[in-house]
Amino acid sequence: MIKKFSVGSLYAGIGGICLGFKNSGFELLWANEYDKNACITYRNNFNHSLIEGDILNLDIDLIPKVDILTAGFPCQPFSVAGYRKGFDDARGNHFFKILDFVDFMRPKVVFLENVKNLVSHDKGNTIKIIQKSLLDRDYTFQYKVLNTKDYGNIPHNRERIFMIAFDKNFIKNSDEPFEFPEKEKLSKNVEDVLENKQVDEQFYYNENRYMFKMLQDEMKNENTIYQFRRQYIRENKSNVCPTLTANMGTGGHNVPLIKTVFGFRKLTPRECLRFQGFPETYTIPSISNSHLYKQAGNSVSVPVIEAVAKKIKKILDMQLPQILKD
Repeated sequence: MIKKFSVGSLYAGIGGICLGFKNSGFELLWANEYDKNACITYRNNFNHSLIEGDILNLDIDLIPKVDILTAGFPCQPFSVAGYRKGFDDARGNHFFKILDFVDFMRPKVVFLENVKNLVSHDKGNTIKIIQKSLLDRDYTFQYKVLNTKDYGNIPHNRERIFMIAFDKNFIKNSDEPFEFPEKEKLSKNVEDVLENKQVDEQFYYNENRYMFKMLQDEMKNENTIYQFRRQYIRENKSNVCPTLTANMGTGGHNVPLIKTVFGFRKLTPRECLRFQGFPETYTIPSISNSHLYKQAGNSVSVPVIEAVAKKIKKILDMQLPQILKD
């Protein structure tokens, strides 16, 4: 008998975590997302139930229980780019709402994702609170910071923390059953992700743009990605894409740029999704580019999720004889 373990996804965004688990053989039962534009993109790519709305207002009693609860919960309270208020920030309270789901659903696995700065936030106290909260509920707790360029062969420098907790009542005789995936050698480079043809003219900077002279002076190479940082341009010399952010392409901050034979231009939304490991079959809806850039920057890297999810599935599959017996 083959059992598909079910997944419920909080803060689903455009479905990066969902897609990684789906690719690993899990069944997506439901997802929750607050941002209306992200919901448009999500519904263009998934058919299961999407609960649109603020998690703080959801009635947990009405949501089906799942085997795996995932949550890429708001990172701003813990991000270097944010105010770093942690649990004093209203958005930090979302973690405690996640615990309400854990208490009601008692999932076999809790999967959490956040920015790497969570490890050092408040001198390490924040991660200790998260750990203690799950240990007190009789879950295991393991975490590791993974970089996209090291898992899934995607040339994108993106470090995120992944926290995995197994229900000790389900995983027998093991306090730490989980092993994070091993690093993979990166063989792809930036050119493998970028379009090799001319793209829509809206992405190019023409001579009438105020920053065109700066682009001419600073951008000399075609095999790298530059970032425009409000007042200066920085080259990424490692031949991987610098961390994509939610505000890229807007407000003149962290805008990823490339030099091509057709001119200087921004990355396209499709290219940004590629740097997050989304497949070509992933549908991009007809909404503004600013929303698409935000969605890509807020998302997770699908191959990293898939690598971790496969390790989770291996542990769960080992427990199948006991599950079927029960």
